[in-house]
Amino acid sequence: MTESSYVLEMNLISKEFPGVKALDNVTLKVRSGTVHALMGENGAGKSTLMKCLFGIYKPDSGEILLNGSKVEMNNSKDALDLGVSMIHQELHPVPQRNVMENIWLGRFPTKGLGPLQWIDHRKMYQNTEKLFKELNMDINPNTLAGNMSVSKLQSLEIAKAVSFNSKVIIMDEPTSSLTGNEVEALFKIIEQLKSSGVSIIYISHKMEEILRISDDVTIMRDGKLIGTWPAAEMSTDLIITRMVGRDLGQRFPERTNVPGAVLLKAEGLSSPHEKSFQNVSFELRKGEVLGIGGLVGAQRTEVIEALFGLRALASGTISIHGKRVRIKSSLDAKKHKIALLTEERRVTGIFPVLSVYENGVIANLDRYVNPLGFLNEMKSKVEVTRGVEQLRTKTPSVKTLIKNLSGGNQQKVLLARWLLTEPDILLLDEPTRGIDVGAKFEIYSIIADLAKQGKSIIMISSEMPELLGMSDRIMVMCQGRLSGIIEGKDATEEHIMRLATKYMA
Repeated sequence: MTESSYVLEMNLISKEFPGVKALDNVTLKVRSGTVHALMGENGAGKSTLMKCLFGIYKPDSGEILLNGSKVEMNNSKDALDLGVSMIHQELHPVPQRNVMENIWLGRFPTKGLGPLQWIDHRKMYQNTEKLFKELNMDINPNTLAGNMSVSKLQSLEIAKAVSFNSKVIIMDEPTSSLTGNEVEALFKIIEQLKSSGVSIIYISHKMEEILRISDDVTIMRDGKLIGTWPAAEMSTDLIITRMVGRDLGQRFPERTNVPGAVLLKAEGLSSPHEKSFQNVSFELRKGEVLGIGGLVGAQRTEVIEALFGLRALASGTISIHGKRVRIKSSLDAKKHKIALLTEERRVTGIFPVLSVYENGVIANLDRYVNPLGFLNEMKSKVEVTRGVEQLRTKTPSVKTLIKNLSGGNQQKVLLARWLLTEPDILLLDEPTRGIDVGAKFEIYSIIADLAKQGKSIIMISSEMPELLGMSDRIMVMCQGRLSGIIEGKDATEEHIMRLATKYMA
């Protein structure tokens, strides 16, 4: 392959942070008009490499070439001006502004001269309509961003990236919150971008997506380049082996838990809101993993948030150990030994500016406060450190800021946080979202071990293999209603999908 066929070359890029060599002489070469998958476990250096490309970090050494010419990315504006855009995993639109204002923010078309200038809203509307027409997107430019679905916001971010006339677009976990139909729509847009000569750097942990849409696959491990291969030569097993440096053998651990007597019973749970969950009843046994499946909008999260006291109930009862309980707040839930690991760890889980220790102790402060109201820091640090180590969390120390850990290790800290409260019931909402395959296996092993110890677990998952591989029983919801409960040994993807669409018109 000739050098001129590469739109982007990152040669021998290195980046070091205090105590961590994040990138060690990494080379990435992307062909024009292709989808180039960038893969690796959390902590492999993918995000750091992309932040060097997008001007967020400055490499310690190495060079970046665009169309054969050496460039410097001192900041994100440099990257955008040079034709490199990045769509982050966490979308951050300005919710109070409309679509077209979000797209052209910082570069509004204007009328007039000098100090007598004003925004040309008509031209901005026309430019936005033209952009959407080119991308076959059906979005009203006047719609408020705060009123849009995640998939529409994803489309908005893609349109914004294209509006910079970008030749390289970085997409970081773009399908993590999308439904199947929304994923298909995204793939059509990607194909269209490819056909116009745009190159996509695609970061995802979803093997099926990678093998379907990628032209080339680059794999990283521990800050180093493992290699780049044509996607046509790769398989799921081969990618996994090259990512983790070993053959994982099986995707799920052996489960030796034996579910016992009913621990929690929910009867007729209904939300005050008509479009939310209605008349949901189920049981959770001691030492059981109860999976909850369903499509986006099935109200799975809303049900377990009601169990944790975060949502009001219009009717229905909850019983624990055969006794009816009232849970109106998270404090009530904690008193009844219930813990909740939320779906969006970056938004509602971690405190990014606090340390691993502070994140680990924060749900259990009353346990370490003496009668005078002072925190026994020595005792709490010992217990947090022990909990973090027991879950095999990779961190330089408990003093490290949690935002500097990989997604999988952040999730382990949050699990350690709740295990310190000594819960009997763990509510896990998408516990492996955005986590690589190696870290997933570790989380699965922790869940299986907790069930073996007699902990009762409710696990929401949008990944069929995860539900089938980890659940003793699977409860399926559709549009706020319980559509069926299946024994894990009898469950199939087809059966779950039939139940997940049971009440759809």
